[in-house]
Amino acid sequence: MLTKKQLDLLELIHRRMQRDGVPPSFDEMKDALDLRSKSGIHRLITALEERGFIRRLAHRARAIEIVKLPESLETKLGGFTPRVIEGSRVDPPRDARPVAAASAVDLPVMGRIAAGTPIEAISEVSTHVAVPQQMLGSGKSHYALEVKGDSMIEAGINEGDIVVIEEGSTAENGDIVVALVEGYEATLKRFRKKGNMIALEAANPAYQTRMLREDQVNVQGKLVGLIRTY
Repeated sequence: MLTKKQLDLLELIHRRMQRDGVPPSFDEMKDALDLRSKSGIHRLITALEERGFIRRLAHRARAIEIVKLPESLETKLGGFTPRVIEGSRVDPPRDARPVAAASAVDLPVMGRIAAGTPIEAISEVSTHVAVPQQMLGSGKSHYALEVKGDSMIEAGINEGDIVVIEEGSTAENGDIVVALVEGYEATLKRFRKKGNMIALEAANPAYQTRMLREDQVNVQGKLVGLIRTY
């Protein structure tokens, strides 16, 4: 599963490749997705490449090649046969880890979340992790994310930790949340509402608090647990 912006960009690239044989320019992508700058396109392309959907080729203009499409787009577009590209193999997700006991729940790890500068929202299941039942709220949906970055270290959250997130679109001041910024960047930060603005606070003095309009931030869930491997 990809974010809507990622799916929209992948569909745009595919349709233009089918029609013209080359992908759209970054300016065309930016305009089509209604983004304010090309930096957002760079982040979307990097996310699609990391997930194995596209490949960037060196020393060629508009050097983007589609490797595969998600099932939802294959159905919409009538199927897709990927080209076999030397060196572009994407390792499949590791087998789901077995539930250790009856009191554990197997949660999907939905990729990585930035505890630092926001990175692309990640919605592709990479593996699973067994989580104690008592860590989870009754009747709630949960997922897990691997932490990338060090902006939450003073809250006891280190790079490489697995955070357990309770899905939801609301948060109280002081909650540590997964925040989706402008529809395509995801970050793990402490949430505070200040008038009509949202503050996303780091727990590391090296990082500044980000102040954003309410319409720029969508809460995707809040932190309820953490798993660390030594």
